[in-house]
Amino acid sequence: MAKDYDTILITGAAGRLGSELRKGLAPLANRIRLADRTEITDLADHEEAFVFNLSDAEAVEKAVKGVDAIVHFGGAPLETAWKSILASNIEGSYNIYEAARRHSVKRVIYASSVHAIGYHKLTDRIDERSPVRPDSLYGVSKCFVEALANLYWDKFGMESVCLRIFSSFPEPPERRMLWSWLSFADCVRLVAASLTAPHVGCTVAYGLSRNKVCPVDTSNWGLLGYQPQDNTEFVREKVESKVPPLDPHAPATQHLGGWFVDLPHPDDEAK
Repeated sequence: MAKDYDTILITGAAGRLGSELRKGLAPLANRIRLADRTEITDLADHEEAFVFNLSDAEAVEKAVKGVDAIVHFGGAPLETAWKSILASNIEGSYNIYEAARRHSVKRVIYASSVHAIGYHKLTDRIDERSPVRPDSLYGVSKCFVEALANLYWDKFGMESVCLRIFSSFPEPPERRMLWSWLSFADCVRLVAASLTAPHVGCTVAYGLSRNKVCPVDTSNWGLLGYQPQDNTEFVREKVESKVPPLDPHAPATQHLGGWFVDLPHPDDEAK
């Protein structure tokens, strides 16, 4: 049976989610090309690996040549110094999109983040069309790449799905994640749906499992064909019995971005 793609590139392939995606997306492509700044040695027969920094435009160009789709999960994963955000997340993502344009890549799936809209409150009930409200420089970088994805769709016809992932771990360790959790299996389902949906244009979608509480409108999941199958009820009793209740009046409790809203400027912190 023919597969959806010949070659898919995954950036950040050595990371927590990249490691799950390299296994979960294997049925969609004849070859999975893995990219990370850390060497990956445990390659399967259908895998090949590249080692480079995303800020290295020439290396990005070589990794993108010959691929049909890109799952872009690479970059700085948390709030950090501005120079790192600029090089990894902003310049690095520009390099990915430019190489993709030059090599006629069909679709890019981008790991955006809740931190692009972190200063919205849980009670706002926003959807994917609500204004961005980043809670950090990290969040600003996610807004930049979402805008870049829109530009490359409108101007060059390159499709993108920007996935605003909330919290993806083996299981929720704290109370906030009882509503913000995305299971590893649902993350794979969401990315696979984004890769195989017939037409996505430039779509922003929220990355969550089917938890009991959902603070955002996820009605456009249907556009992608994403059907989450997991939720946090299996761990609710354990978390609620062992973790102290959250202060309902604290900014970190009220806002979608959680504790990111309490962070200082990272360069001030470093000094």
